[in-house]
Amino acid sequence: MTGTESSDWLGLSGRVCVVTGGGGGIGRATALSFAKVGARVAAIDLDERGLEVTHSELRKLGSECVIARCDTSSVESVTLASEIIEKSLGPCGVLVNTAAVLRPGALDTLSLAEWNAVLSVNLTGYFVCAQIFGRQMRNLGRGSLVHVASIAGSNAQGQSGAYSVSKAGVIMLSRQLANEWGPHGIRSNVVSPGMVITPMSQAFYDTPGVTERRSAVVPMRRVGMPQDMADAILFLASDRASYVNGDEIMVDGGYANMLMNLVPRPGFE
Repeated sequence: MTGTESSDWLGLSGRVCVVTGGGGGIGRATALSFAKVGARVAAIDLDERGLEVTHSELRKLGSECVIARCDTSSVESVTLASEIIEKSLGPCGVLVNTAAVLRPGALDTLSLAEWNAVLSVNLTGYFVCAQIFGRQMRNLGRGSLVHVASIAGSNAQGQSGAYSVSKAGVIMLSRQLANEWGPHGIRSNVVSPGMVITPMSQAFYDTPGVTERRSAVVPMRRVGMPQDMADAILFLASDRASYVNGDEIMVDGGYANMLMNLVPRPGFE
């Protein structure tokens, strides 16, 4: 392996990487991780204050970067952001969809407005961004999309309103994109976090005892952090995953495989 190959093992140096939800949490960790491997980074989010923090951190790393306030559920807003990014950094080679909202609620009383509010960001926004930035990838003849779903997309989570449904939709959206865009040199994959501490979930962990109780049911005996997700995202985005398409990586410390531990088995405990 030459020195050049070693320094850019992921093949992301100089690549334009766009991260939605880049104002915090998994999005910020991903944006900073891209910068550390030499990518040109664009972070988009509705949270202007969060974006400014991300921008400051990116600049400290010496990254070629740009931020743009953007409503990912709006075609007009995403189109404008894509034009700003292309003009500043060049055409998008990697898109990471992390923007999401969580609004709890029981399905028997959930309003249509609440249902649509979650789907518009968590699912429609992923489609809109994939479609618009995907056009730049098609012009390049290559590209990689990574969508952040959730283990809740494969395991129903009661009282979570449209959240589980939206994340299940993300998984299928990614598979369909992989199917249709693979012939154009564009891959699409999913990272599904388990329990992870982010601004969206922080309130859970602020409750005394919750972190300890959650850690206890994870084989790794800890709750995930945004960087755990970012590391998996970078792999899927990179050339090292060049033959991985339409797949899903669960990043949950093994939690999703704990179901059989709930079954009483006298003599085995």
